[in-house]
Order: sequence, then C-alpha cells, then structure tokens
Amino acid sequence: MSDVQIPARDGDGYLEDMNDWSEAIAHAMADNDGVDLDEDRWEQVIKAREYYETYSAVPPVRKFAKYIGADTKSLFDLWMTGPMKPITKYGGLPKPTGCV
Repeated sequence: MSDVQIPARDGDGYLEDMNDWSEAIAHAMADNDGVDLDEDRWEQVIKAREYYETYSAVPPVRKFAKYIGADTKSLFDLWMTGPMKPITKYGGLPKPTGCV
C-alpha cells in the first residue's frame, strides 16, 4: 500500500478533480483498488491521456484500440473488464460514456 494521499474520488473511484492527477496518485489508486498497473496497463493509461489531450474526449474502446494499434479483445483480456473504465479512472480522465 502506498503512502500517497489519494484525493477525493466519486462513488465509482474517479477523481473528483482531474487536476489532482499525478503518476503517483494513479499508482496509489490502483494499489488501493487491488489493480496491478504493470507496464502494458500503464502504457495504455498514458496513451488515453494523450488521446484526451489531443481530442478533448475519452475514446470508445474500438477507437482507442485502433489508436494504440491493439485489438479490442486484447484490451479486454488485459483488464479483465470493460477496459476504458479502469484506463480512464487511473488516467484521471472523465468517465467514459456509451460503448466502453
């Protein structure tokens, strides 16, 4: 468990203020949630942040998979769930809407 103070999060675990995000906070949130942000997962979190900075939107999973050059199934296999929710949560991004 990390000694980083995690800022306020909503009921789904997302940061209430996106500006509170940092790499240390992302890792502390994942540790707190029992998620291992290994190299592959971390790379996807960073790519989602890049996408958001470029397009000011959270991509749907198919568009994100294409953006990072992966297939959708591999994202689901890696995250064991709808991948965009944990990716955006640990990336300090808004909750995805629509097909995630």
